[in-house]
Amino acid sequence: MTRETRFGALAADARWQAAWEAANSFATTDSSDAEGGEKPKAYILEMFPYPSGRIHMGHVRNYAMGDVLARFKKMTGHDVLHPMGWDAFGMPAENAAMEKGVHPGGWTRDNIASMRGQLKRLGLSIDWSRELATCEPDYYGQEQALFLDLFAAGLVTRKESYVNWDPVDMTVLANEQVIDGRGWRSGALVEKKKLSQWFLKITDFAEELLEGLGSLDSWPDKVRLMQENWIGKSQGLEFSFKMVGGAPGFDVFTTRPDTLYGASFAAISPDHPLAERLAQDAPALAEFIAECRRQGTSAEQIETGEKLGFDTGLSVEHPLDPALHLPVWVVNYVLMDYGTGAIFGCPAHDQRDLDFAHKYELPVHRVIADGDEVALHFTGKEAYTGTGKLVNSHFLDGMSIDEAKAAIVARAEHDGWGKGTTVWRLRDWGVSRQRYWGTPIPFIHCAACGTVPVPKSQLPVVLPEDVDFSVPGNPLARHPTWKHVHCPSCGQDAVRETDTLDTFVDSSWYFLRFASSPADRPFDPEVIRRWLPVDQYIGGIEHAILHLLYARFWTRALNKMGIIDIVEPFASLFTQGMVTHETYSREQGEGLPPLYFTPDEIERSADGATLTADGAPVAVGRVIKMSKSKKNVVDPDAILDQYGADAARWFMLSDSPPERDLPWSEAGIEGAWRFVQRLWRIFGDTENIGDGGEDMALARKLHQTIAGVAADIEALGFNKAVAKIHALANEIEKAKPSATRAEACATLILLVAPMMPHLAEEAWAALPANQRMTAMIADAAWPAANPALLVDDEATIAIQVAGKLRDTMTLPKGLDKDSVEAAALARPRIAELLGGAAPKKVIVVPDRLVNIVP
Repeated sequence: MTRETRFGALAADARWQAAWEAANSFATTDSSDAEGGEKPKAYILEMFPYPSGRIHMGHVRNYAMGDVLARFKKMTGHDVLHPMGWDAFGMPAENAAMEKGVHPGGWTRDNIASMRGQLKRLGLSIDWSRELATCEPDYYGQEQALFLDLFAAGLVTRKESYVNWDPVDMTVLANEQVIDGRGWRSGALVEKKKLSQWFLKITDFAEELLEGLGSLDSWPDKVRLMQENWIGKSQGLEFSFKMVGGAPGFDVFTTRPDTLYGASFAAISPDHPLAERLAQDAPALAEFIAECRRQGTSAEQIETGEKLGFDTGLSVEHPLDPALHLPVWVVNYVLMDYGTGAIFGCPAHDQRDLDFAHKYELPVHRVIADGDEVALHFTGKEAYTGTGKLVNSHFLDGMSIDEAKAAIVARAEHDGWGKGTTVWRLRDWGVSRQRYWGTPIPFIHCAACGTVPVPKSQLPVVLPEDVDFSVPGNPLARHPTWKHVHCPSCGQDAVRETDTLDTFVDSSWYFLRFASSPADRPFDPEVIRRWLPVDQYIGGIEHAILHLLYARFWTRALNKMGIIDIVEPFASLFTQGMVTHETYSREQGEGLPPLYFTPDEIERSADGATLTADGAPVAVGRVIKMSKSKKNVVDPDAILDQYGADAARWFMLSDSPPERDLPWSEAGIEGAWRFVQRLWRIFGDTENIGDGGEDMALARKLHQTIAGVAADIEALGFNKAVAKIHALANEIEKAKPSATRAEACATLILLVAPMMPHLAEEAWAALPANQRMTAMIADAAWPAANPALLVDDEATIAIQVAGKLRDTMTLPKGLDKDSVEAAALARPRIAELLGGAAPKKVIVVPDRLVNIVP
């Protein structure tokens, strides 16, 4: 093809994207049954997006990273599976239906079409034939089948429990979906409400999920720690308090039995059965409990919020001294879903207990020595939680904390009032959601037969299209016909379950469906055995608990049921940094939120920013994650229209380590565009051999770059690979025309192909046919590095005169000091500076430095 002097990105993007689609270039290949041996497989997966309507530069960064790796794996001889889909159920679609008067399905599918088009403009090497959307019956019907399998295996249960209730979205939230006491979507303060709910018994796998973290060497340490803390294994003592007066007592779990002699009160959760019984005859207590349920339940709120209590007037006997009676309080910082929902308060050595004791003037007794401080009465404002010996604790005095814990457990078990036990922070996963736009839970409620599973032959249970969003709440619950069915067991009138599944169920197995999607079952286990686990999973740190823990649970559950062989879904995990941008806003007045503006509406200068529409100043906020609510997003389409896909991809890969946040800047994208054009000029020199012989220095640089870029891409060190390509481009431009230089120019096309595929295809097509191994670079192999040229046997040595850098020279490595000194003094620049005078002293640092003292 005729080579233009300037790379036309927009035309090239469209041309090569069409060519790849026509050639089906990125269809998944599987050589496992082919003659000639099996290729290694590479399953590359980025977390699939929610179809909100538009992609942003954060999406561009995420998918560019995965695409570079997928293209590289294809070039290195792998069978590659690189799919894309849509996490398409959820509350935003239903909220849009209520706000805009549209159907959630239409809104979602329109958004999918828009985002698909945007992603295709990036030139991603996606196998679009495997595209799925979780809102389609062919997906969620198979999910219903798996849910019934889990039910048959005893891993699904239905029970009444207190739940986190979002009063705006009018649905249940998992604990993980409550952020600082508010609903993760609506931002409304979450309330406690008692409902019959469906649960997945993730607690059956608590020990496995915790131990399994040890095998995930290719996961970030911070993610493994977050999961470990969420699973929350705690070992301690469980014992029973006896009520003074003979009434039934209650059980307590503690991880600090060593502090029992410091107890000054007992406390129960507002949701504890005893508290509820007492509240029936105590209106003031009932109101206190109601107020507690209106408060937030996050760990941060409990830690920082005011500690409140209600004195029941009851007392319990201290288990080690029955003559000592402890008052029983209902307190707002004890949760029913951890331990037994009851504690003993040791204020001197627990900050929450100390805050509570100070508020209600309860005793504070020291039982752990703080250095030389052993006085019984504790006067500090901060609880002592450090190490020390036991004091004021009778037979425990002088023991270490661990010794005292063991001694108390032994005493409790010997005397029969308690036992050592383990509890978990992890709770069973409540999956019921009182919303329309989700997977219908495949059960039927019959007055005679109870709750009955829908026969698999009747799946999928499809959502009705004719739903009414004119009033809040779940439209399925008030649908006139959909929920009315006959019982599959007895044939009598019955009703469907109107709750739908938590959308995190949808994303707990989608990676299996990507690999295998037969029409008659969720997946083919034989195909799963070939492709799973995912070799490289890429996504945000915000999914460290919610999605990743649930996906691990589903995988282990299906394994235990004998459906799949693997126990961990993702062999390697990478959590990329966010793309960030400063914000622009104006205050609207007291009590009103700030009014935000997009970067396109702003004129930026060194002095600040003004709104283009009126020229008046706006406040420049801090650089934060791009967010639609803060309007600090940069539209990828505008960037692609101006600079093309390759410049956008290059900037996303080049300016920051991929695990760190990347601040967006116009200078950065313009610099990437300039480098695209610079490479285009270099690629035009592939036939410029000249009269020069072999350039060994350039050859060595070329082959070191081939090996180095390959290693960096494998390690997801994209910014390092970019730096190596920049360095090679510099060396090529400085080199004299030679066969080596022509080879380096042609090879550089292959090296940038995973990152800038459109530019690479255009340059590849411009090569003479005898220089191209394949018609398109999308089908080309990664260049082989010559091992003999990977060892650098030359050193660049700095030459200083009077401590200032004056010259450099390249010499064979390991040269003796006399030879290095002679070479330095013979340099014309150095001889000129010395003016014929002999130096007073020459200091040689082998292979690095010569310092000449005149």
